[in-house]
Amino acid sequence: MLDNKTILITGGTGSFGHTFVPMTLNKYNPKKLIIFSRDEMKQWEMAKKFQGDSRVRFFIGDVRDKDRLYRALDGVDYVVHAAATKIVPTAEYNPFECVKTNINGAMNLIDACIDKGVKRVVALSTDKASSPINLYGATKLASDKLFVSGNAYSGEHGTRFSVVRYGNVMGSRGSVIPFFLSLKNTGKLPITDERMTRFMISLEQGVDLVWHAFEDMIGGEIYVKKIPSMKVVDLARVIDPDAEQEIIGIRPGEKLHEQMIGQEDAHYTYEYPAHFKILPAINGWSDCKLRIKNGQKVPEGFIYSSDGNREWMSDTELQTWLTANSDQIGSY
Repeated sequence: MLDNKTILITGGTGSFGHTFVPMTLNKYNPKKLIIFSRDEMKQWEMAKKFQGDSRVRFFIGDVRDKDRLYRALDGVDYVVHAAATKIVPTAEYNPFECVKTNINGAMNLIDACIDKGVKRVVALSTDKASSPINLYGATKLASDKLFVSGNAYSGEHGTRFSVVRYGNVMGSRGSVIPFFLSLKNTGKLPITDERMTRFMISLEQGVDLVWHAFEDMIGGEIYVKKIPSMKVVDLARVIDPDAEQEIIGIRPGEKLHEQMIGQEDAHYTYEYPAHFKILPAINGWSDCKLRIKNGQKVPEGFIYSSDGNREWMSDTELQTWLTANSDQIGSY
């Protein structure tokens, strides 16, 4: 599908982009893969990794700047929207900035993609958009709604929009695994709540989900990958078995458990072997057979949360992943 196509990824110098770009170059042979982001130093560092590959291009810009998006999207076939203000405390203390990027930026991208004739757009979402309790989650819920509705705005222009949603990305910068590793052998690891659970997904699995969305989407679907959960206390124990676990209390805006599908979405949710799909509630799209395909409707009141998960990551599985990814954890 992506062979000989031009792909643009917003926020492409982040952790997702660092995995999406090499995986996509290896699996497909895109005509161009454009990294669109606002940090020139991150682009400079990332460009070194792809020196000599003429398919990889870099474009300085901000999703808040619609004119710059219009220029960047010339000739683009597919877009992955990964740009976001996503650190929960940062969003709480800088709410206007979070809204400008996560909501206004989404609107800018939707308009520009429609006008420029982009074929398909996949936006990255987060577990925090399901039943949000913090500003970051609220802005991402609004963003998800905008991308779903973008399919109605597109009309005969033909641009399709969908969303992928996943939780805690293992080893990404600022996440719990590199945080615990930085404190290994200090004798103490801080735990916000001993009951806390988190979904566990690798960046490679996130990329696979985006590829699947590009191939499967009709427009307006929210894709949720089936992934294992783990208790944070168990995660800490695997990383440093000898450390004392100090309970420090939940931080503002933090959830005890991650949720990716809320009870209110169950009526529109279908299950597949490796993922769930939340179909749009608007325009009768949730009854569209082209969108449903071979899915089975989930039971009424269904919730997909990290504490009620059917699949759990074992200590051995986590240790195997830590060993295999030791040189990449927390690097981007």
